[in-house]
Amino acid sequence: MAKIERAILSCYDKNGLVELAQLLREYEVELISTSGTLQVLQDADIEATSIADFTGVEEMMGGRVKSLHPMVHAGLLGIRDNKLHVEQMQAYEMQWLDLAVVNLQPPEKLVAQPGITMDEIIEQTDIGGSAMIRSAAKNFRYVSCLVNPSQYALFMHELRAHNGEISFSTRLRWAQEAFHLTGHYDQVIGDYLSNTEPPLD
Repeated sequence: MAKIERAILSCYDKNGLVELAQLLREYEVELISTSGTLQVLQDADIEATSIADFTGVEEMMGGRVKSLHPMVHAGLLGIRDNKLHVEQMQAYEMQWLDLAVVNLQPPEKLVAQPGITMDEIIEQTDIGGSAMIRSAAKNFRYVSCLVNPSQYALFMHELRAHNGEISFSTRLRWAQEAFHLTGHYDQVIGDYLSNTEPPLD
């Protein structure tokens, strides 16, 4: 079992988000969130910390860089029973992240927007969210990764049934789904670029 004590949330699809976050807070889970998701939580009077406050670095480059930070990825990727990892987390005063709730704009919807240009699609292509999903999924032995609101019901059931913990088999299943999602996302963007005339310099 893996107990959930701290979670990072960054959701394009906000369906079910408030109910999920309310349950997490009932179990005293600390919530860290990117700006759009944070606003939804604050509007529902759910206590959460901005990712900028968590990392100590404001979003930069027009939002291109916000979650791409060692505080986030060390927290997701660190092996909890590895002495060196633990020492490094302590040395840098970093904290474990036990849950990533991250979903992306469907890439088919992104590339199908009427009149959108290649440059606009590239600007909207997700990097930070995909990176968080991959980090969380890679470390499924310790971290739960939710990439679709359809997974929330099972997560909430297990959280209640196991007093704040999630089973290994469920974490593994979610990791499989996460890697399938990021692979599909990259495939759609790659196919779009392969079939689109680049703009002239």
